[in-house]
Amino acid sequence: MARDLVTWDPFAELEDVRQTMDRIVRSAFGDLRLPDPARVTSWVPAVDIEETDEAFVVEAEVPGARRDDVTVDLRGNELTIRGEVTERERTGVVRRRARRTGRFEYRVTLPADVDGDRVTATLRDGVLHLEVPKVAAVQPRRIEITAG
Repeated sequence: MARDLVTWDPFAELEDVRQTMDRIVRSAFGDLRLPDPARVTSWVPAVDIEETDEAFVVEAEVPGARRDDVTVDLRGNELTIRGEVTERERTGVVRRRARRTGRFEYRVTLPADVDGDRVTATLRDGVLHLEVPKVAAVQPRRIEITAG
């Protein structure tokens, strides 16, 4: 009696598991559609934060952003940078698109109390430069020792 040999395909089993999980999620939450990764328009800019004795210096790369399209908020010591880079109008066929467009947001909690009334912000050459001064109480002070 001849037996038919069946080749085991682990990927077919993984696909069965994925389809089962899809059915479970759909039954619990409805038909959720994940966004097409090619159409996701939210991103986080690259940011450097430097701490000096007097302030935090924040530099965020936001190429293509205009000054009017960027907002900076400071609540306590939580800094938020939001904005949008709009896609320019094109007349030809786009063969490759690698530049970021759409909304962006960056949020950070600075590790010391800051003086929100003295924050300065400039946007030049696609880099947002912020100087967030520390409050006087957290700035280091040298204490002079007197003779006793």
